[in-house]
Amino acid sequence: MLINYNVCFAFPVSHSLQYVYSGTSGIWNLPEFMIVRLVDGEPFVHYDSNSHKMTPLQEWMAKSEGPDYWNTESQVAMSDELAFENNIEVAKQRFNQTGGIHTLQVMYSCEWDDETGATGVSVYGYDGSDFLTLDLKTMTYVAPVMQAVPTKLNWNSGRAFLEGQKAYHTHICIEWLKKYVSYGKSTLERTVRPEVSLLQKDPSSPVTCHATGFFPKGIVVTWRKDGVDMHSDVEVGETLPNGNLSSFLQINTANELYQSGFRPNHRTETALIKVMNDLLMTSDHGCISLLVLLDLSAAFNTVAHNIILDRIESADGIKGTDLSWFRSYLTDRYRSST
Repeated sequence: MLINYNVCFAFPVSHSLQYVYSGTSGIWNLPEFMIVRLVDGEPFVHYDSNSHKMTPLQEWMAKSEGPDYWNTESQVAMSDELAFENNIEVAKQRFNQTGGIHTLQVMYSCEWDDETGATGVSVYGYDGSDFLTLDLKTMTYVAPVMQAVPTKLNWNSGRAFLEGQKAYHTHICIEWLKKYVSYGKSTLERTVRPEVSLLQKDPSSPVTCHATGFFPKGIVVTWRKDGVDMHSDVEVGETLPNGNLSSFLQINTANELYQSGFRPNHRTETALIKVMNDLLMTSDHGCISLLVLLDLSAAFNTVAHNIILDRIESADGIKGTDLSWFRSYLTDRYRSST
């Protein structure tokens, strides 16, 4: 009996453009405002309130636009930064908040498919929860929380504003998307064949097929027996990003707030500065500080691995096959040094 696999590529002509805006309040070691733009899920430009500059993240973007583009985009981003500062204060008032850490995020995107045409998304979030969502079918904003109702009523009453949003998501955003795709065509429309591996723990366990390293994501993997596709007793998994986890966490701001390890521009010194700052602030307010230091000499064996798995699934969004790999690595595993 011969069982083989068949890898089929199915590449729809589909591209997406996504803009992510993040504003924060009360986080001392993080820029108060950031913008990341992504085409086909790949970050290609970035702005933050520390540099006040829109900068390229991809070589093809740096080569395609000149100083006028970057100066103009930086000026627009600085205006957005001021608007976010005001909007966070408005949100705090509506939620009866005076201090603490707060976040405001906006994500809007458009996607073009040769078969289905243009689609779009526009979502506003505050402190990790949905605040406003644009329904592009009815061209109305939906408020999942009562604090967003005044904004919803105001925006839904402006016909010209809604027509502008419709034009942006269905036409203007698509034109920008096509422009950026043309810039990075050699990268964004490249094709890379997958590397396939078969895994089996023991003769009685199921055989797992992993196809990795392919691009783009439109791929179909099928099992064949004697030249015939097998469908029964076959579980199809997910197609997931195969990138560096640290980059994924950084882009999606999923790291712990005061984490200094394994983060760009963070190290032991930043952790010490944070501690010293807290001690000095407490002293200025006439309070007493209590500092507890834990030295886990065998941290891998000390931390509960089930908590780690729950954390990366619920908070970091790692699911499916990727989560199974983490679980396989952590289960019944210990470390020792000699």
